[in-house]
Amino acid sequence: MAQVLEFKLPDLGEGLTEAEIVRWLVAVGDVVAIDQPVVEVETAKAMVEVPCPYGGVVTARYGEEGTELPVGAPLLTVAVGGTGAPEELAEAAPGAAPTKAGADADAAVSSEYSGNVLVGYGTAGPAARRRRVRHTNPAAAQAPAGTGTPAAAQAPAPARVSVAAPAPAAAPAPVPASAGHTGPLPVISPLVRKLARDRGLDLREVRGSGPEGLILRADVELALAALERPVAAPAPVPVAAVAAPAGERVPLRGVRGAVADKLSRSRTEIPDATCWVDADATELMAARTAMNAAGGPKISLLALLARICVHALARFPELNSTVDTTAREIVRLPSVHLGFAAQTPRGLVVPVVKDAGTRTAESLTAEFARLTEAARQGAITPADLTGGTFTLNNYGVFGVDGSTPIINHPEAAMLGVGRIIPKPWVHQGELAVRQVVQLSLTFDHRVCDGGTAGGFLRYVADCVEQPAVLLRTV
Repeated sequence: MAQVLEFKLPDLGEGLTEAEIVRWLVAVGDVVAIDQPVVEVETAKAMVEVPCPYGGVVTARYGEEGTELPVGAPLLTVAVGGTGAPEELAEAAPGAAPTKAGADADAAVSSEYSGNVLVGYGTAGPAARRRRVRHTNPAAAQAPAGTGTPAAAQAPAPARVSVAAPAPAAAPAPVPASAGHTGPLPVISPLVRKLARDRGLDLREVRGSGPEGLILRADVELALAALERPVAAPAPVPVAAVAAPAGERVPLRGVRGAVADKLSRSRTEIPDATCWVDADATELMAARTAMNAAGGPKISLLALLARICVHALARFPELNSTVDTTAREIVRLPSVHLGFAAQTPRGLVVPVVKDAGTRTAESLTAEFARLTEAARQGAITPADLTGGTFTLNNYGVFGVDGSTPIINHPEAAMLGVGRIIPKPWVHQGELAVRQVVQLSLTFDHRVCDGGTAGGFLRYVADCVEQPAVLLRTV
């Protein structure tokens, strides 16, 4: 017979604790293959398709599109190991408790489970196309008399497999004894059953707030709190209630919420300081023009600035570091993984070019283009957004000259580049119109003093003004 397995939102890595359901890729009654993507979620870092490690028939989905779920919360349930008959699926609905556990249950589903939950790490072979279970013979859908099969499973129409389940709850609050459950308890999690059993709570007196009346741990805890709460005296009526300010309210979640949390943490933990300098970028722009005129792939200005950054970090390694607050140690990092700020329809993200110090200008240009396009399309992976050691922020694309950016925690510094515009400049003792840029460095004052930060920024400015300086280190 079919056995229901619960698939929970997996840990997507890099400290992510929740994800928002963007789009369901399967519906209740669909047949899924092992490692077939079943839902598209948005984390604080990227859009991710989550594959299900079980193969079988989907019996329930938890959460509508737009719902935010914590890691470990149920995503869906899958009936595996059966023939797909409607009477088996009805018995395996969320409201029905498993009839077998332990070694027998593990053996029954061993061939229906891969143990993988991330796209790209599943078992080999293409995912099966989405399909629904249909019955060509209406009589085949009829269960034998006296078997107790729900009426929903006996419908002869060739439609999606129906799953018998309790009606959705009206509110996530405990109900009086007179409103208890009369059929199978809509509980899936053994932890919920154990919590209620250990505390002496009758689950028949609890109304579930989950999909199709499923009793969740929060429902049990709410019921226990209601039973243990002492009778309190009526609270005094306040003289005047302060009204909430009017206006549009935008939830801080997804990318915006992650940015808010990270910037707040940076401001709280890092004693940052900023220094800046104007530089004549005329020679750098001329060098780029000459490179691109020589044929071959075009070199971006960002790639040249990145090359300057990695050479400056080789001379001032204190800025390519992080602070271990637990051990009270500064950790100087051996490789430069260069992050760069990219504005996308989903908000600001910071893709990371791995091993930027070993790349050529052409390689950096290609990698910047690839990561930027992936970020704008919402297809960038969490691995491409993490692991940075230093950030290059080209806010000149927004038409501004200067900024005091917030450090991308847990990094130790960020170089900001303003717009490059014609300005009057004293060149070789005479006033001339030159291409001038403002450079700013925000750094963690715990990892170095102002002399180190100033030396780094001055070296960057020298390379911008005279790119030939880099020839000494190439």
